[in-house]
Amino acid sequence: MMTKVKATAKYVRVSPSKVRQVTRLIVGKPIHEARRILEFADKGAARPLLKVLNSAVANAENNDDLDPDDLVVVSAVADDGPTLRRFQPRALGRAYRIRKRTSHITVVVSPAEEN
Repeated sequence: MMTKVKATAKYVRVSPSKVRQVTRLIVGKPIHEARRILEFADKGAARPLLKVLNSAVANAENNDDLDPDDLVVVSAVADDGPTLRRFQPRALGRAYRIRKRTSHITVVVSPAEEN
């Protein structure tokens, strides 16, 4: 039986493309290695991704009685959330649109022997 446990963070104020750069680093890695990568990653998206990863591990531990040491990151996805539209005043009465993007981050973990 495949036991996959997931956690999601919605409306995170980081661009999805920036989060995807970091998600590529942790997919397929054991939890302890993924945490280490995220703690030392020099990207702003690493902190919210680490929070979601820790939440997924806590869900697996508390809801499904899985051992956190045996878990592996199966997938980490950053989908587009709603975009906040702001305007920057420019010369001659013009206005330029600034798009402040948001992300929905989902991390799925599963025991290592089931992958």
